[in-house]
Amino acid sequence: MERAITPRTRAIVPVHYAGVACEMDAILDIARRHRLRVVEDAAQALLSGYKGRPLGAAGDLGCLSFHETKNIISGEGGALLVNDPELVERAEIVREKGTNRSRFFRGQVDKYTWVDIGSSYLPSELVGAFLYAQFSHAEEIMAKRRRLCARYGERLAPLAQAGRIGVAAPLPPGLSGNGHLFYILLPDADARAALIRHLGEAGILAVFHYVPLHSSPAGQRFGRTGSAMNVTDSVSARLLRLPLYYEMSEQDVDLVSACIAGFFGAAP
Repeated sequence: MERAITPRTRAIVPVHYAGVACEMDAILDIARRHRLRVVEDAAQALLSGYKGRPLGAAGDLGCLSFHETKNIISGEGGALLVNDPELVERAEIVREKGTNRSRFFRGQVDKYTWVDIGSSYLPSELVGAFLYAQFSHAEEIMAKRRRLCARYGERLAPLAQAGRIGVAAPLPPGLSGNGHLFYILLPDADARAALIRHLGEAGILAVFHYVPLHSSPAGQRFGRTGSAMNVTDSVSARLLRLPLYYEMSEQDVDLVSACIAGFFGAAP
């Protein structure tokens, strides 16, 4: 990361993939030494933690997602956590279409006008009510998802121990996850494609994930890396997300796991 910093760099954006924390102490230290902002991409990390702090609360800004694929949803949309008081006013202006309308409502100015860039980022009351109802059950939702992840880990342990697949390691002390997703790593891209077909024939949808940012068209145009990204490229080609959603049962997990075991010719 540090080798990728240039005089044009303004912020570091750690991505808490799968709801698992990045090494925030090290990242914050680098940011302080280079006088950079830290914007946490905590889109997948609602109610995950790092050394007693919720993810999204360590950096200057934290971004949450309530997209339909997340643990708590509103269909689309998200939230910006503003942890640095110096950034509150501008965040408010950006949210209010680039105006100082909020200051007007508080009586701090006698009229409001456009003062910066912005858009209309306010959710409707209906969306807010839908979201609030889920937040009322957030701990229950996360606990269910953690149980499903643990069940996958138990059922797929024999394949992992035999070296047929890779699974996520247990979280180190001080980190807490939210059960956002469960993935496995196949030996290569061909094996992943074959397993996707095998699961599909059984009516099971499993998908792989993003094209790595550095190799995407936008990444190649705007970005740079501080080193070769061989590990990222390898993981991207081999990673497979297994079905995981709140209504899923432990029996469903067993069915998926048995189908994967069958693909490798192993006993379920």
